[in-house]
Amino acid sequence: MNANNIWCETLYSGIGQHFSINKTLYHEKTNYQDLMIFKNMTLGRVMVLNGIVQTTEYDEFVYHEMMSHVPLLAHAAPRNVLIIGGGDGAILREVSRYKNIKQITMVEIDHSVVEVCKQYLPKHNAGAYKDCRLKLIIDDGAHFLQTSNEKFDIIISDSTDPIGPGKNLYTTDFYQGCRNNLNDGGIFVAQNGVCFLQHKTAIESYKKLKNYFSDVSFYQATIPTYYGGIMIFSWASNHSALRQIKMHTLINRYTKSGIHCRYYNPAIHFNSFALPQYLLNML
Repeated sequence: MNANNIWCETLYSGIGQHFSINKTLYHEKTNYQDLMIFKNMTLGRVMVLNGIVQTTEYDEFVYHEMMSHVPLLAHAAPRNVLIIGGGDGAILREVSRYKNIKQITMVEIDHSVVEVCKQYLPKHNAGAYKDCRLKLIIDDGAHFLQTSNEKFDIIISDSTDPIGPGKNLYTTDFYQGCRNNLNDGGIFVAQNGVCFLQHKTAIESYKKLKNYFSDVSFYQATIPTYYGGIMIFSWASNHSALRQIKMHTLINRYTKSGIHCRYYNPAIHFNSFALPQYLLNML
């Protein structure tokens, strides 16, 4: 941040984006990372971890709806959902909208993120932390999977980039843990960055996931505050039909859910698995 209250992101070397800070709401070092929340006149409240934008009030719904509703509606009847990371509470908010889900387990390494976001980003969780189905565990996601025998229908890894504490959520051991802790017919999804600028991460994730899942791919969405083009989400299961679900089935499930989204709809879901050729060539 310079003297003119301009904050510059540090994710990429040589290129990037900047934000004007109207007011700094919180800035401290937690036990794991540098955590900052500030107000921007265009994007509302912005959360930053270790110099990288994680989420903003203005466009968070795109990311969180796609991370949640794509796997949840592709699965016929999820009952037990695991969220890894996601301390801002917005994935939890979306998952908790499904009344058929019996238990939601959330594993977040940094308790400070949960508490600070409750205070400064309350619209993200929208009261979901009070859901009686929630089991909140403060732990490293990789460690939790290695030590838990519990099975899940859906695992959503809402991790940071593979920097700092997020590194553990891109390893072979982590992906193996996800496979071991999924029920038959389960689905794993994770954010995998902006593929045009982070293609090495996408390729590495793809190769590692292929060791444990027979059907591995990506789906996409465009989130304005994630600089560099489309963001991709890892998709892994052992049943290819889950990724190739028919449009009429999606429409029926979405209608029956009674849920109304700001970004997600069945057509977006169906077409999000169409990937640019440059990414297909790399894979």
